[in-house]
Amino acid sequence: MTGSVRRIHEVREDAMTMMTQARAAAARARVLLALGVWCLAPTVHAQVNDTSVDLLVRDVTVIDVNDGKRLPHRDLVVDDGRIVAIVATGEARVGKARETVEGRGLFATPGLWDMHVHFGGGAALIEENRALLPLYVAHGITGVRDAAGDLSDSVLAWREAVAAGRELGPRIFTSGPKIEGKDSIWPGDLEVEDEAGLDAALDSLVARKVDFIKITDNTLSPSLFMSALKKVRDRGLVSSAHIPMAVSVADASAAGLGSIEHIAYAYKAGAPDEAELSRAFAAGTRDARAVWSGAEASFTPDRALAAYRRLAANGTAVTPTLNGSRVVAYLDQNDHVGDDYLQYIGPGLQATYAWRIERAAKDDAAAIALRHARFERQAAILPLLQSAGVRILAGTDAGFLNSFNYPGVGLHDELDLFVRYGLTPLQTLQAATINGARFLGHDDTHGTLVPGKAADIVLLRADPVVDIEAVRAIDTVILQGKVHDRAALDAMLEDVRTRVAAMRTAP
Repeated sequence: MTGSVRRIHEVREDAMTMMTQARAAAARARVLLALGVWCLAPTVHAQVNDTSVDLLVRDVTVIDVNDGKRLPHRDLVVDDGRIVAIVATGEARVGKARETVEGRGLFATPGLWDMHVHFGGGAALIEENRALLPLYVAHGITGVRDAAGDLSDSVLAWREAVAAGRELGPRIFTSGPKIEGKDSIWPGDLEVEDEAGLDAALDSLVARKVDFIKITDNTLSPSLFMSALKKVRDRGLVSSAHIPMAVSVADASAAGLGSIEHIAYAYKAGAPDEAELSRAFAAGTRDARAVWSGAEASFTPDRALAAYRRLAANGTAVTPTLNGSRVVAYLDQNDHVGDDYLQYIGPGLQATYAWRIERAAKDDAAAIALRHARFERQAAILPLLQSAGVRILAGTDAGFLNSFNYPGVGLHDELDLFVRYGLTPLQTLQAATINGARFLGHDDTHGTLVPGKAADIVLLRADPVVDIEAVRAIDTVILQGKVHDRAALDAMLEDVRTRVAAMRTAP
């Protein structure tokens, strides 16, 4: 686990958790010793024994997301929610597996992570948001990073309920309420006016055991924004942000920014005169439109590559959130009102889509052409970020307010866009698995399929390293060691559809 996140997890441990972990570790140790396995190699040979385990996945092709290698004809041995062995088919001589999944012809990948989602819309929409949780699981998403909203208490409660197995949903990593300035337009924010208020906000977030710190740019002063980044870093925490126009992305990265949310900020970072443009905005000599025009006029791939290498050197990741941007950019070509997926989205959440739709409807032909061109220019920098070594995180921005950007299937759409705009299927798969786990400091327990890690596994009917569309061909999802076959996944979707239909007819 990275130093930037370890401190949060030290805060989260209490005596009961430690006892639970100790019991689980002891159980895993008994299984491993009986199997003769303490090795993390892809293939290990188990001894004959009469050990019982929870699950055996037989004869599957395991995808190593680190390098794209396929390991055919493997048995996955799972016990107590963990992978305890990966062996050649037939070598797992356990006495009894309480459940067996036949994996012949299937491809096993780590569960997908959506690294930018939102739950919100006010207390009246708590149940509509809660109904979204199974949608993620049904689409192979076993982890989500909640990037702030106005339902933090509910999200924190869901995080614990999912972890304890009381709620069906993906593992939740949340920022809690985000840090903003006084009179922010966003409900639920922690509004700060000075250094003392900033310290108090950070103290409150640590007390709430959040997984990272989200900072945005609506009314937060540039000086407090930069101070927040440094204080988060100095506390050993990890940050995520929207960057004020008056602050250069390069300066934010150097101050310790963990992840840039949305590709537009990364595009601005690639303009060779970005620092000058930011200073001009701060001085009031250029407005936001002029800053963007200046960035686009001066952007060159070679100069951008050098800037992105500096982001990579600083450890600043980028979450492009292409799908949400593309939906809005091209609303003139697809208004989405006939989307079948709307049957899974509650009426209150659908109503929150209106503000973006109404804004886009006011654009004339020139404005529509500009938003098309701007999206295409920004999406095209994906290969530059990748070649510079920037860690790319797959996240959708799905949730309230973000029109027709759907929880669940939206990540599949995001991954399609990654490939369309220049990443390989393997790079794209990494962005949705190991990259997120590394960013959050959980790569010791998640992100790849090796013994010792969590049994969050997706079984696919096609090879995602050949064609990323394969992530849609889900046969089975294993979450915390529990098997959800295709029939169970379809039942999840039907249950959500039924719940949403009842919400529409409720008085």
